[in-house]
Amino acid sequence: MAGHSKWSNIKNKKGKEDAKRAKEFTKLGRYIMVAAKEGGMDPDYNPALKAAIEKAKAANMPNDNIDRAVKKGGGELGAENYEEIIYEGYGPGGIAVFVECLTDNRNRTAADVRHSFDKFGGNLGQSGCVTFMFDRKGILAVERADEIDEDELMMTAIELGAEDVQAEEEGFEIITSPESFNEVRDGLKDSSYEFAIAELTYIPQNTIELNTEDDIKNMEKLIDMLEDQDDIQEVYHNWEMEEN
Repeated sequence: MAGHSKWSNIKNKKGKEDAKRAKEFTKLGRYIMVAAKEGGMDPDYNPALKAAIEKAKAANMPNDNIDRAVKKGGGELGAENYEEIIYEGYGPGGIAVFVECLTDNRNRTAADVRHSFDKFGGNLGQSGCVTFMFDRKGILAVERADEIDEDELMMTAIELGAEDVQAEEEGFEIITSPESFNEVRDGLKDSSYEFAIAELTYIPQNTIELNTEDDIKNMEKLIDMLEDQDDIQEVYHNWEMEEN
């Protein structure tokens, strides 16, 4: 789930991952396979694959699973063909939602996504109806720790090419352009910083609050139902979620 606050998303994801770890690994495996298929099996020369592997490692995906996914993507263990599809629409209260999918069955995925929107008071829209409301960015989240000097982290990140560094109660959000994401991530990693999350994502330009309990509950259920589907990689929205 990717809305306004990455820290609320981190907490939500961590709570869900324990119960859905196998499903999470399935999605990450597809992500790695597609990256390896499109750009080659060497992460040193394939930034998309490197990012996919880093994301898998952050989720504690076993190295054997990662290696197997790379080999499948490269055709060494048999071909599995997935295509990338984006669905766009609106959730309860007019919340903009778009969904990134990797699927081997377009008809199945379309039906599942449409059912989710319909069930919880949303509706699918035409291609391009909401993506213009989001900016593609890199996000690196570093949790607060006694040994981390805020000024030093900020200066290091900016010198590496980060666009912005935001200090929050739980930690620091480093925002990059897609083009500088790998350089900033690798530079901070070389400086011994560890990430709670490191990914390319979409950030809403503006966010919307939901004012009724019914809309809030339906929006939560819509996100959960979408995220529970194997074909869906990410769910992005512009809902201003309340901090728990």
